[in-house]
Amino acid sequence: MTTVKQCIDPKNSAIISVRSSDSTEDALKLMRDKRVRAILVIDDEQLVGIVSQGDCAIKVLLSRRDPKLTPASEIMSPNPVTVTLSNTLDECMAIMVHKHIRHLPVLDQQKVIGVVSIGDIVKNVIELQGSQIKFLETYIKGHGS
Repeated sequence: MTTVKQCIDPKNSAIISVRSSDSTEDALKLMRDKRVRAILVIDDEQLVGIVSQGDCAIKVLLSRRDPKLTPASEIMSPNPVTVTLSNTLDECMAIMVHKHIRHLPVLDQQKVIGVVSIGDIVKNVIELQGSQIKFLETYIKGHGS
């Protein structure tokens, strides 16, 4: 079973975040520049929320609010569900499905050290299936002659 630690170790360790006082426009530009769909909201090294592209679209654009004047604190999902390095990706997937979310901040001793996304989980599942297929092909070919 793959753990969160195994998943995030090879990833870029940079934490993509804004402060709660930063504007929605700042959050969107950061998402665009870093090619991510959600970013963390961190104040004084403490995780206080998460903002997704959907939050920006629904809570700001559809409401006709000015993204330059709307702070992240007004649109973020506060107190996001988090995981630790010892959680498995199966546990992460269960949390995401149950809570209808796509990103889980990873904490180690209350410090944010990364994010696991649904894309990370799908990538892991595909890699595991590929390994299993190769094993079965080798097994069949080796025992079929």
